[in-house]
Amino acid sequence: MQKMIVVGGGAAGMMCAIHASKKYKVTLLEKNDKLGKKLFITGKGRCNLTNACDEETFLKNVMSNPKFLYSAAVAYPPAEVMRSFEEWGLSIKTERGNRVFPTSDHSSDVIRTLEQEMKRCHVEVRLNAHVRGLLTEQVETEESKTADMESRMAVEQKAAVTGVRLSDGTELRADVVVLATGGISYPGTGASGEGVDFLKKIGLDIRPFQPSLVPMESEVLICKPMMGLSLKNVEVSFYRESKPKKPVYKEFGEMLFTHFGISGPIVLSASGKLQKLFTEAGKPKEGIEARIDWKPALTEEQLDQRILRDFDTAKNKTVSNAVEGLLPRLAILPVLTAAGVDPEKRVHDVTAEERRGLVHALKAFCLPILGLRGFDEAIISAGGLSVKEIDPKSMEVKRVLGLRVAGEMIDCDALTGGFNLQIAWCTARLAAQ
Repeated sequence: MQKMIVVGGGAAGMMCAIHASKKYKVTLLEKNDKLGKKLFITGKGRCNLTNACDEETFLKNVMSNPKFLYSAAVAYPPAEVMRSFEEWGLSIKTERGNRVFPTSDHSSDVIRTLEQEMKRCHVEVRLNAHVRGLLTEQVETEESKTADMESRMAVEQKAAVTGVRLSDGTELRADVVVLATGGISYPGTGASGEGVDFLKKIGLDIRPFQPSLVPMESEVLICKPMMGLSLKNVEVSFYRESKPKKPVYKEFGEMLFTHFGISGPIVLSASGKLQKLFTEAGKPKEGIEARIDWKPALTEEQLDQRILRDFDTAKNKTVSNAVEGLLPRLAILPVLTAAGVDPEKRVHDVTAEERRGLVHALKAFCLPILGLRGFDEAIISAGGLSVKEIDPKSMEVKRVLGLRVAGEMIDCDALTGGFNLQIAWCTARLAAQ
């Protein structure tokens, strides 16, 4: 039986080891003292392990290189992933947005399920095994064999992987090596991009990592007074300075104000969708503005009528008291400030122009986006090994025989909702075969 080494004991690595055990004698190497460290904190510790959707919907939620993932999506769609986990003894449930979780709401149960299945499949797991590099050798291709001396120089040489080198100097040999070392988000879990560095050293095309699905920084003086305020059923639109009238992205849902800016599902998705508008350092390439619609269900005219009715019953109150039914308490002062309305002004003294200013502030509350937070807070890192270097039907690196990749180290990333773990599962399944 041929030997396979899987480098990385995260989601992709464990899934690959399980499926590969049917064909290979598998050794999984993990540099940490336990498996699944990043998986443990996924979904705030609940582990949104996939999305109960079809392949087409899955690919629509992939932001980078969805076409590359077509074969993987068909080979191991979400329904098959769910069936696998249930067959392995994990009880799962589907929640709003087709998000799939373990019934227990404990990510540790997902990890335990994978560990038990690897044990059943006789996968050798080595913890505290830090891989420092790949063992490769040059091989002669059929093209180079038949080329004459002059043209042989123009024929691309191929390498073949023969194993890995550990930090203690030990060399482990294998017929196939699968790198599943992840990206660089949440570095506290051991994510450091080492596997991508190995590939860079042998001359492969690497796309720089960027934080993705990450909170955004904004004007502290505006956001800090609303710190902790969680909003539901709002719409946020993002605009570029060069095209201030047409949003580049907008979404309806939930968001959160923090001491540094904004977060929550809408914002995390936007950070992924707007990757190209930010530098590798997470700074905007041009001015970007978020506009919050606090009342998306109402038109400006309907909202104006609503304010008139509220004001009519509170003529002698201050404006800040009169709008308590319109806004959360923490948002009243920031919104009135944006509208240019004195919060202590009596309602009967408010002018029509000031009321229109309030309507505008409620429909388009503006926040400058100063940048993205770092990898410490990013759910995933975008970038990694260019998909042009990989055979999409096998996850084999085209220029290195016997070397395959899986998971976050590939330049593919998706929105929140279990789609990124689905990328890990389905690429791992192909790499295993």
